[in-house]
Amino acid sequence: MVKQMGIIGYPLSHSISPDFQQAALDYCAIDANFHSWEIQPDDLESFFQNIRTSNFSGASVTIPHKEKCVELVDKLSPSANLVGAVNCIVKTGNKLVGHNTDGTGFIRALKAKANFNPKGKKVLLIGAGGASKAIAHALIKSEIAELTIANRTLDRGDRLARQLKLIMPNVDAIDLNRKALLKPLGNVQLIVNSTSIGMKNGPDPLASPIPEDLIPSNVLVNDIVYNPPDTPLITAARKNNACTLGGLDMLVYQGIEAFELWTNKDAPETIMYAAAEKALGI
Repeated sequence: MVKQMGIIGYPLSHSISPDFQQAALDYCAIDANFHSWEIQPDDLESFFQNIRTSNFSGASVTIPHKEKCVELVDKLSPSANLVGAVNCIVKTGNKLVGHNTDGTGFIRALKAKANFNPKGKKVLLIGAGGASKAIAHALIKSEIAELTIANRTLDRGDRLARQLKLIMPNVDAIDLNRKALLKPLGNVQLIVNSTSIGMKNGPDPLASPIPEDLIPSNVLVNDIVYNPPDTPLITAARKNNACTLGGLDMLVYQGIEAFELWTNKDAPETIMYAAAEKALGI
């Protein structure tokens, strides 16, 4: 029987995960279909009931379901438990196990594609959602010196900062506005956008989380939004001669780790990258 796999999120019109995951499954001769499951938040619990009784093998999880899935799986891996968010579900026996490969995929992309070692660096992280938590924990594990979290809703940013202070004291939260951004932008080496701002078909597809004139030239700007490849933030950063890293690399690296969890096989990295770039028209 053909295995059923896919990505769960809402909206999903921007997603290219089915393109590169199906390419990997076909290359490895695994009899599986990788679907795009666009599930509204109110329908998520009933969707989980359905996949428990189907030939479901695993799924990626994206916005806005990463935190809700913590409550819906049967077991959490150490990484998902630490972060409090699930971006990968693996069916093991009759149990659904939640994993999180966002943080490790993010760090692999920084080092492999931007030649950037975050150890000892000061970081501005935009966002406080599921992906933000994974990235923050991965950065702290990589021994960064300081972390500032900028979020539109300050209370949510504060909650994440308080959690992170338990493992690293140099964490602060600020409003995502021009005045609050001035100070941290003066001395950071890495800026990371972990929100959907600038995402194709998202709520703010034409917006940048940071005004162009505030982006320093001596930083690495990493936008984890991958569609479009040149987001408004990436475009603005390049105009200011800052180094940039798009979201495709993190996407593929976290997908590689998910593929290996689902299949117990080495992921065909070259095949996945080629399919992802083709899907984006690169």
